[in-house]
Amino acid sequence: MNHWLMKSEPHVYPYEQLVSDGSTHWDGVRNYQARNMMRDDMKEGDLVLFYHSNTKPPHVAGVAQVVKEGYPDFTSWDSKGHYFDPKSTPESPRWFMVDISPVIAFNVIVSLPSMKENPALDGMPLLRKGQRLSVQPVEKKYFDEVLSMGGLSRTDVEV
Repeated sequence: MNHWLMKSEPHVYPYEQLVSDGSTHWDGVRNYQARNMMRDDMKEGDLVLFYHSNTKPPHVAGVAQVVKEGYPDFTSWDSKGHYFDPKSTPESPRWFMVDISPVIAFNVIVSLPSMKENPALDGMPLLRKGQRLSVQPVEKKYFDEVLSMGGLSRTDVEV
């Protein structure tokens, strides 16, 4: 099993909306490195830290799970849509997405400042300067530490 962090702005799609919806497709990723991870590396059953960015403070709100592996991002084909890409077609898709569903909300949000203060998270990609990827891998040791900071344990997220 792999572990991931996926960023969403809470005014666009908060964790609470994922809980309400039950699942969603993770569309609109327009970075090739993140696309490649979604297309090639994210597998059904992988766990995801759901991160709220562009808010004060940025934080991890809960855990989600990949429920459908990478497939073409059809939002890139909608000429009236925000994520339209004229170079992407159904015959030759350029962008991919996965589906995720909620697993559990954190008892306490895990803020970016608190993660930066935790020496057990030294080396976590999210905490590196200039790290802007909206989808990124998370080592198991970091994933488990963030769970603990959020008041959860590994048994809370085993599905």
